[in-house]
Amino acid sequence: MRVYISADMEGVTGLVDAEDVQLRGRDYERGREMMTEDVNAAVRGALAAGATHVLVNDAHSSMRNLLADRVHPEAVLVRGKPKPMGMLQDLDAGFDAVLCVGFHSRAGTLGVLSHSYMGHEIEDMWLDDRPVGEIGFAHATAAALGVPVVMLSGDDAACAEMAAWDAAVVTAPVKYALDRFAARLRPVAEARKAIEEAAAEGVSRAAALARPAGGGAGADAGAGAGGMTLAVRWQSSSVASQLVGIPGVTLRDARTVEVSGPVPQLFRLFGVFMRVASSVTGQHPYC
Repeated sequence: MRVYISADMEGVTGLVDAEDVQLRGRDYERGREMMTEDVNAAVRGALAAGATHVLVNDAHSSMRNLLADRVHPEAVLVRGKPKPMGMLQDLDAGFDAVLCVGFHSRAGTLGVLSHSYMGHEIEDMWLDDRPVGEIGFAHATAAALGVPVVMLSGDDAACAEMAAWDAAVVTAPVKYALDRFAARLRPVAEARKAIEEAAAEGVSRAAALARPAGGGAGADAGAGAGGMTLAVRWQSSSVASQLVGIPGVTLRDARTVEVSGPVPQLFRLFGVFMRVASSVTGQHPYC
């Protein structure tokens, strides 16, 4: 069993504010410790359920957040940026399951630290006209590669968003949103236990469905590979006007661009969108 973990930060146990998750934030260093321990809980659960290889991709902001010397010794860590596939770097059909740790809900929802990739610039996103954020885009991309997302941890809004995409995904709510920067927290030990148990359950389900040769454990292999349409509405029309210089990208309106293609290709191209937006606006991604 080969297990892939994409680790974000906003949905980590105990974290509720930008100061917890942004470089140079007052509590960022403590946030890194909390993130590392949530990931370790997921690794323990995966290994307990029979994983023989676990890869962890640091998927938040600089992608240098996890404390490398404190990550579970049986996990391989992918760290730093730029990465062509960003939050899903090195995911391929050879994996049997994807675990999403520390994820958050999409822009416009009342979830803890909710946003979609760039909180300052992206107002909304759609995949085949269905509202989508980081959770749905990751799920659709993994499915197109033939690998199922089997577990997610985050706040209750993130868990509900994942359930709406795929009710079979095991979720572990570690906090309950009161507002965008406030939450009722589960006790740390209880939250980590929930992550570990959810990871074990998700990996166990994937193992029961895995093909003998491994990979694609029950996912709709190739789903979205034939083509979908990604649309992104930006706060600034300047970003949209620059993005139409990319072949295949068209305007839906003055601030919304769209492009069609296989989902993994769209996921990679979206990373280029963000780099263009950062350059045009002078704003880095929110988190």
